[in-house]
Amino acid sequence: MAKKQPDNTIAQNKKAYHDYFVIESYEAGIELCGTEVKSLRQGRVNLKDAWCTVDDGELWVKGMHISPYEQGNIFNRDPMRVRRLLMHKREIMKLYGTVKQDGFSLIPLALYFKGSHVKLKLGLCKGKKLYDKRDDMAQRQAKRDIERAVKERNR
Repeated sequence: MAKKQPDNTIAQNKKAYHDYFVIESYEAGIELCGTEVKSLRQGRVNLKDAWCTVDDGELWVKGMHISPYEQGNIFNRDPMRVRRLLMHKREIMKLYGTVKQDGFSLIPLALYFKGSHVKLKLGLCKGKKLYDKRDDMAQRQAKRDIERAVKERNR
């Protein structure tokens, strides 16, 4: 029997999938201090309003809230501080060139553990218009209705 791997996802940014088309996704390491990792293990993080920027050849995540660790006392850092993402220089430069194009953004999609390291799934996204959001909701509703009808028919 195959061993089922546990789900190591800490947090997902579901709002990003609602507000953006995800063109491509990347994996990046994140630079954290010890109490932040302990807080992440408790699942106390919010990616809802987070975004990424490239400054001086380095990738930074802004707007990500990691709640202070309760037993951390003086070692706790500012929950909204800017954190550096770890990627290869050529990947960062490729992303920087793409983001400079009109309408592209770098949005954190998920935060998860890979072994003992914390990784951030980063999405290269293009913003949705209001009619795109309505179209997605209509498609989801139609799919739900079809599944409901099939389930009723099979009873």
